[in-house]
Amino acid sequence: MSWLIYAILSAVFAALVSIFGKIGLQDIDSNTATAIRAVIMTLFLFGVVMFQGNLGKVPEILEDRKALLFIVLSGVAGATSWIFYFLALKFGEVTQVAPIDKLSVVIAAVLALFFLGEKISMLNGFGILLITAGVILTALG
Repeated sequence: MSWLIYAILSAVFAALVSIFGKIGLQDIDSNTATAIRAVIMTLFLFGVVMFQGNLGKVPEILEDRKALLFIVLSGVAGATSWIFYFLALKFGEVTQVAPIDKLSVVIAAVLALFFLGEKISMLNGFGILLITAGVILTALG
């Protein structure tokens, strides 16, 4: 059950990113704001890693070429996502941008099905269809 608590906390903090980001982007360049946010995230996360005593694990990760490749790709994908997310927030309403951004849930599920061989239950499939419908209704509204 710990995954559920972590997922809910992730959703809460992701929502705060949208609200704080929208307020902070009013009169500034969104890409510059995203870069500054990335530096702050880097410093914060290295602080967490140091606090946990895991800084010594960095060389281990850097030596694992496959893991490093996919971490780099994930980082580039995440940075690209945030560039477009902050740009969308600058020009759109949070009530429009945030729900449409959640189409990533649908895309991730479909990609996990094809590339990771994960299974989608009937209930999960129904939930994914509801998310898709919600995104479409949000875009039309």
